[in-house]
Amino acid sequence: MGTQGVNLAAFIVRQRIWIAVVWLGVAAALIPLSGNVETELRVAAHIDGTESAAVTEALRHRFESAFADPAILVITGVPAPGEPTGRRVLGRIVAAVEAVEGVSGTVSYLNAADPFFLGDEGVGTFVVAGLDSGGGAVDALIPSLRGAAARLAERLRPTYPGIALRWTGEAALNADLRRASSEEAQNAELRVLPVTLALLLAVFGTVTAALLPVLVGLMTISLVLGFTVVLAQWGSLSILLINVVTMIGLGLGIDYALLTVSRFREALRNGCDARTAAEEAARHAGGTIALSGTTVAIGFSALLLVPLNELQSIAVGGVLVVAFSVLVAATLLPGLLAWIGPRINGGRIRARVVRLLPAFPWHRWGAWVVAHPLRVLILAGVPLLLLASQAARLNIDLPRGDWLPRGTESVRAVHDLEAMGRRGVVDTVRVIVELPAGATVGEETGWAAIRHLGEALGDDPRIDRVRAVTSLAGAAAIGPQLIELLPTSVRQAFVSRDGRATLVEVIPRGTVEASELTRFVRELRALEPAELTGLPGTRLRIGGLPAFNAEYEDAIEGWLPSVIGLVVLATFVALAAGFRCLLIPLKAVVLNLVSVAAAFGAVVLVFQDGHGAAILGLHGATGGVFPIVPVLVFCTVFGLSMDYEVFLVARVAEARRNGLDDSAALVEGLARTGGVITSAAAIMIAVFAAFVLGDFLLIKMLGFALAVTVFIDATLVRLAIGPALIRLAGRWNWWPGETARIGEPDRLDQPLTARKD
Repeated sequence: MGTQGVNLAAFIVRQRIWIAVVWLGVAAALIPLSGNVETELRVAAHIDGTESAAVTEALRHRFESAFADPAILVITGVPAPGEPTGRRVLGRIVAAVEAVEGVSGTVSYLNAADPFFLGDEGVGTFVVAGLDSGGGAVDALIPSLRGAAARLAERLRPTYPGIALRWTGEAALNADLRRASSEEAQNAELRVLPVTLALLLAVFGTVTAALLPVLVGLMTISLVLGFTVVLAQWGSLSILLINVVTMIGLGLGIDYALLTVSRFREALRNGCDARTAAEEAARHAGGTIALSGTTVAIGFSALLLVPLNELQSIAVGGVLVVAFSVLVAATLLPGLLAWIGPRINGGRIRARVVRLLPAFPWHRWGAWVVAHPLRVLILAGVPLLLLASQAARLNIDLPRGDWLPRGTESVRAVHDLEAMGRRGVVDTVRVIVELPAGATVGEETGWAAIRHLGEALGDDPRIDRVRAVTSLAGAAAIGPQLIELLPTSVRQAFVSRDGRATLVEVIPRGTVEASELTRFVRELRALEPAELTGLPGTRLRIGGLPAFNAEYEDAIEGWLPSVIGLVVLATFVALAAGFRCLLIPLKAVVLNLVSVAAAFGAVVLVFQDGHGAAILGLHGATGGVFPIVPVLVFCTVFGLSMDYEVFLVARVAEARRNGLDDSAALVEGLARTGGVITSAAAIMIAVFAAFVLGDFLLIKMLGFALAVTVFIDATLVRLAIGPALIRLAGRWNWWPGETARIGEPDRLDQPLTARKD
């Protein structure tokens, strides 16, 4: 920081009253808003400009279909509609659904006695409802639909005690899955707070010092969520942002506060008064936090490249978390420490726990690393590289099996459909067939092309049935003239206004895995339409949930190399500017890449292969890893892991400026930061591990990958391999700047060999 850093630190402490007043105003404005965050964020994922989105838009406007955005009401516990009593009950249910505002139409067994609407062996039925949100988010209609279904079920329950009316479909699943992830975040926060507080008590040995970082972390989360509500008024943000804000906000806020409080107490031990100690904490910890926060923000910012609203929302949440964590720790906390003063050591309990948690001899460890750098590299590097090599087998694909959280209504409805043998209804592939100029569905050439396509798709063993105008009741006997005889609602559902486009619905078998359906979509898109239809010039556009899943994967995989390249390059530049050297940043980014690869290797072994999966509450191997996991883990932990590099190297640089040679400075840096790094990492691991205990597989994978990465980075990498490489490089570490300038020469800190506690 230089002289400017000294002046800024003094200014922050001197103006602490006004800074506190500003933060009080910000908190008063934002924290009350944080309680409304779930209602303000979007639950559905979307990718602008995709083929599946174009299919939905065509159905809305070109077809004027009432079923462009469908939802499915699954009905169990009542007589089958094939008998008179069941038909009357179904009529009451359909009438209640159609009375809900936003429902544009329904299709059920009442429209045509199609056996497909009946479950196997007559168990249950379902109603397809078209939704019209008036230009808003379709999932916003789900609460009113569920309310109407719940009221009707209560009226029917005296007669049919086992009745169940459950909504599912893409909109309902999106709403439930993302709200389930939000609940997972809240539950994880409750689980982790006692553990975090216990760790901080063990680290600091005093109640006051332990409580302060926790309060800072909670304050950071509330501020970010409140600010998110403000941003949501101008743009669409995904509810998955809450998970990232909770995970990263708690860990990062506590880590930065822990570093600041540690520097403050260190200065007090060296004889400083409260104000001077606060200035020293602001000067030394503030510069380290700012550089560390920059590297974390770089990782999140790179997610903005991916044209996916979920990742872009996570990027916004991550950058906000970093900004508020840095600002609170660097501006508000030093002033609070100046007021608290020696009372920071109030409520001392260390004597009670010291026997349980003996201090690690970091000074001796540093001396051993300096004396045996090659041995350290071999002992720590070989297992790390072996684990990282497993990342080459990472299968970025939707997991197989039943990974949906069972407690949500939409998922229970899916299981009801499975029991009926109609699971594939939820995963219907929607194909819009564009006929060439001069051809229409209502004339023989176009009609034959649609019939040919339906037969070709129906021959695929993954497909249960194909619905098109050519497969409707009487279609085979009447032919193209059927178009003119269809009711308006049916014609609009299947044929565009100009007659040159038609919808073909491909319903897969219920036993087909989601990953296999995405492959089916890709295969279908790769085929020549003329071969499928027998009509040259025909074009196909593929939509539906499986098509969106394929586009989701492609968007992430297509941008992943660019995201990784940007994060690595920007992080290297930031560290090079901060440390004024080249080798230290280069070593840091390479080791970070190895750490992330090792974490992916662990995910492959545990989740994809199933080794030890039962310990995490899994029923077996998943066979694949959610597409969002690799890019999100990489961008999140690449910056977080760099925290510990910055903590260590900054103290090594201080020791060198205090006159120590390279080896002694490395020992001093490890001795000073070893405890801070392991304590901060333990808190991060506890935060991430709390998410592993939940039921939602996606959040479980994320929590596991993040926890493993931090553990590997804070142990094998930053405290063993990294220091060993620094020792081997010697003075070349600091070329061409010779010394890193992360603050002025430390006039307070003496080498540990000369320090008297």
